[in-house]
Amino acid sequence: MSVLKKIFGSRNDRIVKGLNKKVKAINDLEPEFQALSDEELTAKTAEFRQRLEQGETLDSIMPEAFAAVREGSVRSLGMRHFDVQLVGAMVLHQGKISEMRTGEGKTLMSTLTAYLNGLAGSVHVVTVNDYLAARDAQWMGKLYTFMGLSVGVISSGQDHASKQAAYACDITYGTNNEFGFDYLRDNMAFTTDQKAQSALNLAIVDEVDSILIDEARTPLIISGPADTTGDVYAKMDGIVPKLVKQEEEDGEGDYTVDEKSKQAYLTEAGHEKAEQLMVEFGILPADASLYDVGSIALLHHLYAAIRAHTLFQKDVEYVVQDNQIIIVDEFTGRMMPGRRWSDGLHQAIEAKEKVEIQRENQTLASITFQNYFRLYDTLSGMTGTADTEAVEFQEIYGLEVVVVPTHRDMIRVDQSDVIFRTMGEKFDAIVEDVRERHAEGQPVLLGTASIEVSELLAKEFKKHKLPHEVLNAKQHEREALVIAKAGRPGAVTIATNMAGRGTDIVLGGNLDMRLSEAKSDAEHDQIRAEWKRDQEAVLESGGLYVVGTERHESRRIDNQLRGRSGRQGDPGETRFFLSMDDSL
Repeated sequence: MSVLKKIFGSRNDRIVKGLNKKVKAINDLEPEFQALSDEELTAKTAEFRQRLEQGETLDSIMPEAFAAVREGSVRSLGMRHFDVQLVGAMVLHQGKISEMRTGEGKTLMSTLTAYLNGLAGSVHVVTVNDYLAARDAQWMGKLYTFMGLSVGVISSGQDHASKQAAYACDITYGTNNEFGFDYLRDNMAFTTDQKAQSALNLAIVDEVDSILIDEARTPLIISGPADTTGDVYAKMDGIVPKLVKQEEEDGEGDYTVDEKSKQAYLTEAGHEKAEQLMVEFGILPADASLYDVGSIALLHHLYAAIRAHTLFQKDVEYVVQDNQIIIVDEFTGRMMPGRRWSDGLHQAIEAKEKVEIQRENQTLASITFQNYFRLYDTLSGMTGTADTEAVEFQEIYGLEVVVVPTHRDMIRVDQSDVIFRTMGEKFDAIVEDVRERHAEGQPVLLGTASIEVSELLAKEFKKHKLPHEVLNAKQHEREALVIAKAGRPGAVTIATNMAGRGTDIVLGGNLDMRLSEAKSDAEHDQIRAEWKRDQEAVLESGGLYVVGTERHESRRIDNQLRGRSGRQGDPGETRFFLSMDDSL
C-alpha cells in the first residue's frame, strides 16, 4: 500500500494535483482580466448569467469567474487570491470540505465559490458567531458589490422585513443558529409572505467541524410557555441543600451525579428522604408517593434542581446579567441571550440564583444542525482542523475532506506542555512568563476555557500591575477593539475561546482601525509609519505568543487557539500550562 502511495501519491495529493491544472488555466486568463476597465469587469457578471441561461454550466465558466473575482478583489480590497486559495475554492464548489491551516485566508477564499454559485442562485455563508458574520459581510461585501452581486447579513433580533431583504440577496451571511431558527420560523408560518428564508441551494460553512461535529446534535428549539407555577421551583431549591451527595459507589448519600452526561439520580434512601421533605414543604400530600401519576412532574423538577446545584456553575455554563440567567456557549465562549435550557433546568437555575423565575416552555418546533444542513442541495465547508474527523464527515454528511497545502511554510514553535501540582503554582508561572514577554515587547494572548478563569487571571495580573485586556462573553461589545489591539508590541490579552475560531490578530495591530482615526493625509502617513515600526518590533520579538491556561474538551479547540499565532508564515510560539487541579 505504502509503495503504491509513493508512486501515485495519496488520494488527497491526486485531487490537489488535478485542481492545480485548473489553477494554471485561471492564471493564464489573468492578463486578459487585468486589461479590462472597472465597468467591463463588473459587466462580466451579467455576461456569465446570460451564458448560464443559454445552457452553459457553472463548471464551464468557473475559470473565467474565478479570474474575474481575483481581479475584482485586487481592485476593491487590495488583496489577490493565492493559488492555494483557488484550489480551496474549487474544493468548496465540488461540495467538499477544504482544510486550510489557520491564517491561510479562508474568508477571502470562500468569495470565489460564493460568487460563482451566486450567479445561479442564493448562497448562504455560515459562520460561528454574529461578530464574524457582520465582519465578513462588510469586509467581503466590497468585493461582491464591485462585481455586481448583492450581499445581506442576518442576525438575531432583526425585524422581519430586514430578514426578508437579507435572504433576497445573492449571498447571505449569518450564524448557524440564525439560519436554523429562520427555517423553523418559516415552517410555522401560515402564509408565504410570512416566510423569510430563500431556497437552500448552497451552504458554505465556516469552521465546519465546530458546527457539523461539535454542535451537530444540539437541537434548535422554538418554544411557548407551559403552565407550571414558579413557587414549585423555589421550594425544590430549598430541598436540594438538605440532600447529601453520594461520594462513593454503594456508599451513603441521597443522590449521584454523572458529570459526563450532566444528569443526577436519586438513590433509594434519597427517594424516601425527598418524599418526606416534599411533604414538609407542602409540595406533596402526606398520603401520596413520588411515583404516583400526578407526582411524576415533581420528581422531574427535583432532578432539575439537583442538576442546577451540582452541575451548572455561575460564570462557567451561565452568567447572571440584568436579573436574568444567560447561557454561555461552551464551544464559542459567547453569551446566548434568548436561549433557555429546557425541562425546567433554566427555572431551577433561576431559583438557585434568586432571580425572577420565568415560566417553563414547551417545544413548538425543533431541528438539529445535523438534519438542517442536510437539507441543502450542496453542502461544503472550510476549517483549519477537519482532517481528524474526516471519517465522521464522510459517514454522516457524505463530505470528503481535502487538505489544501499552505501558501508559506509554517514556522510557529509549539512548545511542550508545562504541568504544575496546584492551580496557584500554575498561575504564578503564567504571570512570571507573561511579565518577561511583556517586558520584551512581545504580544501575548492567553486562552481560558471559562469566564471564571479569565477573571481569576485578570485579578492576578492586576495584583502584579501587568497591563492587560479581558475578552469574554461579558465584554463582547468591545470585541473588535480588543482584537484590533491584541497584536501590538507588549499587548496582553486574556480571552475565553471567543478569540479562537476565525479571529485574525494582526502583528503590529489592526492598521485599518488605526487609520480610521486619522484626520489628515499627513496623520495617515504617520500612523502607517508607526504601524510598520510596531510590526517590525513584534516580528523581532518572536511574533504572537499564545498561552493555553487549560486543555479544552476538544483537541480541535486547543488547535484553534494555537492557530491564532504563526499565520501566513509569521513567527510565533505557543505553550499550554496545566495543573493537577484542572478539571478533566
